[in-house]
Amino acid sequence: MEGYKKMIILIAEDDDGHAELIKEGLEESGVCNQMIRFSNGQEVWNFLSGTGDREVLDKSKAYLLLLDINMPKMDGVEVLKRMKGSKELKEIPVMMLTTTDDPREVEQCYKFGCNAYITKPVDFGKFAETLRCLGLFVQIVKI
Repeated sequence: MEGYKKMIILIAEDDDGHAELIKEGLEESGVCNQMIRFSNGQEVWNFLSGTGDREVLDKSKAYLLLLDINMPKMDGVEVLKRMKGSKELKEIPVMMLTTTDDPREVEQCYKFGCNAYITKPVDFGKFAETLRCLGLFVQIVKI
């Protein structure tokens, strides 16, 4: 579980209020990981692909991406498709966070390789437990 504590949580959420609620909810649920927030899909893609003008992904570190679907510049589904199509990025776990619970969208996200699909508003107790389980799963797979 030590490796999980070092996992950096990437939050791709264009709504400032939602992003703050996600961070606060996670912290109140006991998640104390470093968090990096992106306000649109292009920003998170630039970080992941190493083409950004701010910090970029450090391949020696573990990441978990919380990805909103409806974002400007590049939507979350496009980010997910690009990640899972990249041999360098496909192992990063992705949790979709969205207000939409359309079964077709849920199915599409799982088809493209997301690890979990969570509908907002979020029950942060369950959300934190899902994060812990996913983090533990990731660590077991890496071992």
